[in-house]
Amino acid sequence: MNSMIARGVAPLLAALLLTACATPDFKQPAVETPTAFRNSQLPGPAEFAGIEGARWKPAQPAEQQPRGQWWLAFQDPALTALVEEASANNANLAVAASRVKQARAIAGIAAADRVPQVGVGIGAQRARPSALESGLPQGTATQPVTTYTANLTASYEVDLFGRVAAGVSAARSDAATSEANYRSVLLALQADVAQTYFRLRALDAELETVAQTVRLREESVKVTQRRFDLGDIGEFDLSRARTELATARAEAIGLQRQRATAEHALAVLLGKPAANYVAGPSPLLDATLLPAIPAGLPSSLLERRPDIVAAQRTMEASNARIGVARAAMFPALTISAAGGGVGGAFSEVFKWSSRSWVLGLLTSMPLIDGGRNRANVERSEAVLEESVGSYRQSVLTAFAEVEDNLAGLRILSGQAEQIDAALLSARRSADLAQKLYDAGRSSYLELLDAQRNLAAVERTAVQLRGNRAVTTVALIRSLGGGWDAGRIDSNAVAMK
Repeated sequence: MNSMIARGVAPLLAALLLTACATPDFKQPAVETPTAFRNSQLPGPAEFAGIEGARWKPAQPAEQQPRGQWWLAFQDPALTALVEEASANNANLAVAASRVKQARAIAGIAAADRVPQVGVGIGAQRARPSALESGLPQGTATQPVTTYTANLTASYEVDLFGRVAAGVSAARSDAATSEANYRSVLLALQADVAQTYFRLRALDAELETVAQTVRLREESVKVTQRRFDLGDIGEFDLSRARTELATARAEAIGLQRQRATAEHALAVLLGKPAANYVAGPSPLLDATLLPAIPAGLPSSLLERRPDIVAAQRTMEASNARIGVARAAMFPALTISAAGGGVGGAFSEVFKWSSRSWVLGLLTSMPLIDGGRNRANVERSEAVLEESVGSYRQSVLTAFAEVEDNLAGLRILSGQAEQIDAALLSARRSADLAQKLYDAGRSSYLELLDAQRNLAAVERTAVQLRGNRAVTTVALIRSLGGGWDAGRIDSNAVAMK
C-alpha cells in the first residue's frame, strides 16, 4: 500500500519541481534611443568611424563608475567649500542616507531566512495541578512541583520553489534602489548648491552694474541741476534726470530682494538657518572659468544617472516579487528539531536520563484560498509593468534633459557673442552721446536713450553670464554628475 502511494506521489512531486521556476527570468525592456544628441554639434555619421562612444548602446546601470568631483572643474574654491559643507549638513541628504540604512537592514532580515534558525531556552516552572488533572479522586490533596528545563531548537525552510531566494533578491534590489536614490539626492543637492551659488554671483554682478548706473544717474542729476540753475536747460531735462535716478534706485532695491531670496535658499541647502547665514558679495565677472563640456559623450554617462539606476533596480525587485507571489502557490517544506532536558532540580536537567528530543517535518500548501494567491501574482505582474513604464520614461527624460541643456549652452554661447558685440557698440554710442550733449549738439533725451541702452545691454550680458554657468551645471547634472575626462577627452569634440 505504501509503495503504491509512493508511486502515485512521486510523479506529482516531480511535476511540481519541474514547473517550480517561480521567479521569471528578468528581461531588459527595450527603449528607443537616439544614435547621438542632435544638439551636440558632432560631425556626420561617416566621420565617426573608430571613435568610441559616438554611438549609443543600450543603457545598463553603472552607478559604480567614477563620477569625480565635477565642481572642481569650475576652479572655484568657494564653490568647493559650499558643496562639501552641504554634503555634510543637508537634512534631505541625511534622510536619504537613513533610508539606505533601513533598506540594507531589511535586506539582511530577508537573507536571514536562508540559514537555519537556532535558539536556546532555559526556564523554571512551579505548578500545583488539581487532583482531577493528576487522575486522583476529587478532593485529594496534591503537592506543588517545580520543574527545570533547558532546550535547543532549530528550524529551517527548504527553499524548494525559490520563495526565500526571490525575497532576498527583491530586498537587495530595494536596497540598491535606495542607494541610487541617495546618489540622486546627493547629485541634486550638489547641483542646486552650484546653481544657487552662480545665481547669487550673477545677481551680485547685476547689482554692481545697476549701482554703477545709479552713480551715473546721480552725477547726471547734479550736472543737470547746475545747468538748470544757470538757465542752460529747462525743467523738463531736470525732471527726466530725477526720474531716471529714482528708476535705477528702484531696480537696485528689487535686485536686493532677489539676492536675499537666493541667499536664504543657499542657507537651507547648507543646513543653516537663513537668519544666521550671510554670503559676501562675489560678482560673476566673466565665463572664462566655465568648463568645456565634451560633446561626443559616450552612453556610459547616461548609464550613471542615479534616477535610471533606481528605475532599473525597481524593475528587478518587482520581477523578483513575482517569484515570491508564485512560490506561495506551491508546497512549503519546513524541518524542525528540538532537544533538551527536564528535571526536578536544575542539576538534573543536563543528566542523560532527563533528555528529550523531537524532530519534525512539515509540508504545507494552500488548497482553497478564494483566488488570493492568483490575484497576488497578477498584482505583482502589474507592478512590474508599472516599473517598466517608469524606467522607459526615466530614460527618455534623461535624453531630453541632456538635449535641453546642450541646446541651451549652444544658444547661450551664440547670444553671448552677439551681446559682446552689442556691448562694444552701446559703449561707443553712450560715449558719443555724452560728448554731443556736452557740446550742446544733441538733446538730453538722446543722451538718456544711449545711456539707458548701454545699461540694458550690460545687464543682459551679466544675466547671460549667470545663465551659462547655471546651464553648465544643469548639463553636468543631466549627465549623471560629470565625466571621466581622461577617458573622454581623446574621443570627444569640445562644444564651441
